Amino acid sequence: MPREFHRPTQFTNQEFEAYQGGDDPALLNRVAHESAAALVARVKHDPAPEILDRLVTFTDAHGIDTVAELWARASPHTLPGALWRIYLVRAAIRANPAETTLLFERGSDASRTIDPVVAGAPDPASPDEILALADLILRGAFEGDFSLALDRGAAFCRLTADGAASVADDLDEHAGDARGSELTRRALRWSELAVDLTACAALWRDGSLD
Repeated sequence: MPREFHRPTQFTNQEFEAYQGGDDPALLNRVAHESAAALVARVKHDPAPEILDRLVTFTDAHGIDTVAELWARASPHTLPGALWRIYLVRAAIRANPAETTLLFERGSDASRTIDPVVAGAPDPASPDEILALADLILRGAFEGDFSLALDRGAAFCRLTADGAASVADDLDEHAGDARGSELTRRALRWSELAVDLTACAALWRDGSLD
């Protein structure tokens, strides 16, 4: 029986780690692909600001589970898989913007790559600016260059993963508590998201992301 959502579903760090997708029944897979393609095509045809605003804030009103039920089971390197991961990144940021900002800043400070530039966050960034960046990345997936939006999301994930791993190392060295293990798991999940988004961006540029 379909679930009803009268208010946003709360999103925890544990749920962030748990969403992995699963076996794809043929019907669910077809619905995921067709709905993702139709949505992107519709917005490209009519990029009205009010439509984009509703898409960006959809999970604020209906919960991340609503999007998960549609796209989370799709293979990672597909159009629905890419859209799901962009929504997931935004949801994870909104779940704890202050801590996410801290991890992102930690990763950015240590980075020797162009990822801070690609991600596009101010330096230094405030939690409000990181929240705004999350909206910009998701909005860009619909109204701008789709591969660029995925690259920006991937860069953000890599930097946050590096920051989480760095903080975890400090905790393990000085405290040795469970917090370090939790951050290590989160670093892995952010890193996995970055790998998938980078692959999807390359496929989109090749015209083979479907």
